[in-house]
Amino acid sequence: MSAIADYASLLVDAGEYSGRNDIAHLFPRFLGLAELKLNRFLRVAEMEIVDTVAVTNGTGTLPVDFLEAREVKNANGASIRAVALQQLTESYMGRAGIPTGYAIVGSTINVRPVGDGNLTITYYGKIPPLTPANTTNWLLDKAADAYLYSLVEEIAIWERDVGKVGAAQQLKLLAISGLKIGDERSRWGNAQVVVGGPTP
Repeated sequence: MSAIADYASLLVDAGEYSGRNDIAHLFPRFLGLAELKLNRFLRVAEMEIVDTVAVTNGTGTLPVDFLEAREVKNANGASIRAVALQQLTESYMGRAGIPTGYAIVGSTINVRPVGDGNLTITYYGKIPPLTPANTTNWLLDKAADAYLYSLVEEIAIWERDVGKVGAAQQLKLLAISGLKIGDERSRWGNAQVVVGGPTP
């Protein structure tokens, strides 16, 4: 097996690993399903994006690749906190001003007190999908094995082969575990432990 460098080589290797080159025309669909599942639970630094969201009358449209917020700041640069929608509505009813709280509702972000302006959002964005036009992305560059085994798992699910599904899933989870460990080390490898509580 040669190195997996792009979309085409990923599909070739998936065919070799699964032994199902005869259904290669279905691989792009399986790849989309694999990416859908990866987006549900994978959260690493490479997925973090900083963007500006314009808010009008307390409501703004989230980026199309939005998965989960890490931090939201108001126009003054102060972090605002996530709260339950009901609490957001009841606590700030009738008030206007600089937002101090927010709630995500579908593809929008609602802030209170109600106001206009820009929010700076740091969020986890979807993995850029691989296609014939978009042949590589950060995940393929960093963890091609996670991509490969995710795709092989989808092929096995289509085959209804429980044994293959289990084997591919185990390899996928090992690859993702390694990716997450590397992510944690890059974030916290040099962090100092601070113990809270009263000083004796």
